[in-house]
Amino acid sequence: MKKYVFLFALLLFIGSRGLAQGEKKFSVYAIGFYNLENLFDTCHDEGKNDYEYLPEGSMKWNGRKYSNKLRNMSRVLSEMGTDMLPKVGCAAIGVSEVENAKALTDLVAQPALAARGYKFCHIEGEDKRGVDCALLYNPKMFTVRNVKLVPYVQALAKDSSYKTRGFLTVSGTLGGEHVAIIVNHLPSRFNGSFYREQGAKQIKAVKDSLIKEDPDVKVIVMGDMNDDPMNRSMAVELGAKREISEVGDDDMYNPWWNTLKAGKGTLFYNGSWNLFDQIILSPSLINRNGKKDYSTLKYFKHQIFRRDYMFQQEGRYKGNPKRTHAGGVWLNGYSDHLPTVVYLVKQQK
Repeated sequence: MKKYVFLFALLLFIGSRGLAQGEKKFSVYAIGFYNLENLFDTCHDEGKNDYEYLPEGSMKWNGRKYSNKLRNMSRVLSEMGTDMLPKVGCAAIGVSEVENAKALTDLVAQPALAARGYKFCHIEGEDKRGVDCALLYNPKMFTVRNVKLVPYVQALAKDSSYKTRGFLTVSGTLGGEHVAIIVNHLPSRFNGSFYREQGAKQIKAVKDSLIKEDPDVKVIVMGDMNDDPMNRSMAVELGAKREISEVGDDDMYNPWWNTLKAGKGTLFYNGSWNLFDQIILSPSLINRNGKKDYSTLKYFKHQIFRRDYMFQQEGRYKGNPKRTHAGGVWLNGYSDHLPTVVYLVKQQK
């Protein structure tokens, strides 16, 4: 496997004391997430309520709009991670709100993604609208071992007919280490917090089972959580802590909590930012107790990925993410969400 190297002064990692030892080389990997906001093809999927995204549907979703949507999504996806890794971008990107394998096949065939050789993992889920989660990955950096879809289980008998997105769990090898990525899209805020809290409990159960099977696995939970980092689903049920110093063996680290507190988010609603699109890390991916050990993959930094073209440039919604549609009008935009990226580093031997 070709190694993609970023050269850091040791000061960035272990303080000024390390400068006497000179510079060291680190492999860097970018991992991202992006809600694609209704990436539907133009054909009906049997048993799915996708009628608004058909040529005769309310969105008048035709071949031209679909082609433009694919091109727009591929532009963003191919540029994610390039702020630190301009030649390679992300090793893996979780996505949500994609209809099916056909849409994913069309997406990775776009020139911007095909040039990198991206492939995808996807299992058709039970969501009534037909939107699923998937994982795009660059096989030069991330090797897939196993893929499964863990269904969302309703906790209330009266809701047994309600179907929503499951938890796409992809186990693979990154930087020579076992890494598992759980891609999620928790129930909408229209459904109330109970359902997202139940979803977070189930994500934690999946995470715990992965660690029980392999205590050395490094788990990344990502997705559109439809909640902010401080909401109960994330902070309590998943156990995603705000500070590294708070992370216990059974917890996770959520770097986005402080990002939102600083006034930055991924979704603009009613005049303020939310940060639903989170990438959350197991304790094995962070340096706790003041350690500066990068002999295995460790978290380095995170970012909300932003480009000017992704925003409304004028009018009432100037400064908002530029959507595909707004008020029933086709804007030829991108998504109502902004993507997120984390960077992991590992010292080369």
